[in-house]
Amino acid sequence: MAEKTRVLVVDDNEFDRALLHEHLSDEQYAADFAVDGLDAWGMLEQRGDQYDLVLLDRSMPRMNGLELLGRMKRDARCRTIPVILQTAHVDRESMIEGIRAGAYYYLTKPYDGEMLRSVIRTAAADSAEIRGLQKRVKRGLNVLSLLSDARFSIRTIDEARDLAGVLANACPDPEAAVIGLTELLVNGVEHGNLGITYEEKSLLRNCHQWEAEVIRRLDLAENAAKRVDVQFQRVGEEIRFHIRDAGDGFDWTRYLDIDPRRAFDTHGRGILLARHFSFSNLEYRGTGNEVTATVRLADTAA
Repeated sequence: MAEKTRVLVVDDNEFDRALLHEHLSDEQYAADFAVDGLDAWGMLEQRGDQYDLVLLDRSMPRMNGLELLGRMKRDARCRTIPVILQTAHVDRESMIEGIRAGAYYYLTKPYDGEMLRSVIRTAAADSAEIRGLQKRVKRGLNVLSLLSDARFSIRTIDEARDLAGVLANACPDPEAAVIGLTELLVNGVEHGNLGITYEEKSLLRNCHQWEAEVIRRLDLAENAAKRVDVQFQRVGEEIRFHIRDAGDGFDWTRYLDIDPRRAFDTHGRGILLARHFSFSNLEYRGTGNEVTATVRLADTAA
């Protein structure tokens, strides 16, 4: 039997808590409930590593959603837990404020049942992915602290995840770095080399065919020789990852910040997450098939 996804629901509205309890009462989820941010913070301090995701109301007494989110992102035990921000504010400024605080998933009130289930499924899947990546990091090679320059070439999604798990160990915060590295390397495979567009991925994920389509395209003769090339460099107080795929590129400027029209999509947060959470700097070049991600060691030490 599959392990249940453990959810912390934080909402001061009794009716909304009851509604969310109803939606989360099946065999997939185990939910705990907090009446405000302060109540939730006490629960996270005690067992933050047990939660797979947090469903967080923005407006609450004592400690509001953004204040709690700020505390979570400063605490190593719970900073990588995906947070779904519930809000009645759907304007761009409010979304950007939430994203900068660390919320990459949104729900609007009043709830649409299907949207609620879709966002929770997406966040739960991302949480499982993050936990898997962090396990890869722990199996990585600590000798990377001695490495100054290296080159790698990958072709598949599994190779992307494995390489990210190894390279992240060179960074002061491996658990944050592995998330961004995985996003960039997987993007190079699926969008760059295999040409899967954003719209195609949306459709494929909705019908649970994304992995099958990736495998199909990898087997095509036209993609047999395509690789994602990765250069690792340690330069002074910086670590740099230069990633180049064999694709035609894309309009990367659309993904550096959230677009309210895409805020409720089930994917498309990877570059944003990498930029704000994993790296000190993220720079795309040319058509977008080359990117350099930088980790400043001095920033981390400070």
